Amino acid sequence: MIVNRREALTGRVLLVLLMAITVVPFLSLFVTALHPSGTYPSGLSWPAQPHWGNFADAFRAAHMGELLMSSVLIVAGVVPVSLLLGTLAGFAFGHLRMPGHRVGFLIFVLGLTLPFEGIITPLYYQVRDMGLLNTRWAIILPLIGLFMPFSVLWMRAHFVTMPDDLSEAARIDGATTWQLFWRVHVPLARPALSSLAILLFLWTWNQFLLAIVLVDDPAKRTMAGALGAFQGQWGTDIPLLCAGSLLILAPTLAVFLIFQRRFVAALLQGSIKG
Repeated sequence: MIVNRREALTGRVLLVLLMAITVVPFLSLFVTALHPSGTYPSGLSWPAQPHWGNFADAFRAAHMGELLMSSVLIVAGVVPVSLLLGTLAGFAFGHLRMPGHRVGFLIFVLGLTLPFEGIITPLYYQVRDMGLLNTRWAIILPLIGLFMPFSVLWMRAHFVTMPDDLSEAARIDGATTWQLFWRVHVPLARPALSSLAILLFLWTWNQFLLAIVLVDDPAKRTMAGALGAFQGQWGTDIPLLCAGSLLILAPTLAVFLIFQRRFVAALLQGSIKG
């Protein structure tokens, strides 16, 4: 009993420390954003008169209405296509197991080792030669390709756990491969699909490097990518910069808080099946 209590206490202390490490940077941004514009706050000192108007000033200064629409368009172009292709490929690799599926899956796994920074230069010239530079397609198309390895790996991990008896019963009833996929396995894969959609949304919304390198017009970038231009213009105004950062983080935080139960449920489902 004493050992179990010590382990429980140690676990709680570690959780509190991890929570503090995670929350303190956001708290620092929030407190700094409330200081008067043009000042240089130090530490976590609460201002005598909080300037809540800094958030409205940052919203207007960064033209975040246009950035919000641009980010929505980019997310709408990346997430559905990545989900569809990742689900189809994951079903083929994890359940159909067609000839050569091990080699094909290994190629996708190797794709996870490619860092954005290592391919950004050849990607820039390729996008330029395709005539897509400084367009939203310069962000959408590369992200779909870069997200494919993880999407396939994630969905394969789900489909590989599906019992073969389920498919055999559907085959006996006359189901085709497409009907087997769409009417039987996709409904069962909703937890995995929803959690993957959340991850793809967060990664697309927070994409910074591709937006900065491949798109010159801040109005066509993601909100995170536009932060670079905002920093260049208002880099000396620390409170305004912090307010803009929090406004950019707010949508991703809201999405995760709303759908966190589905995300955790998918992770628990995978751990139980594994």
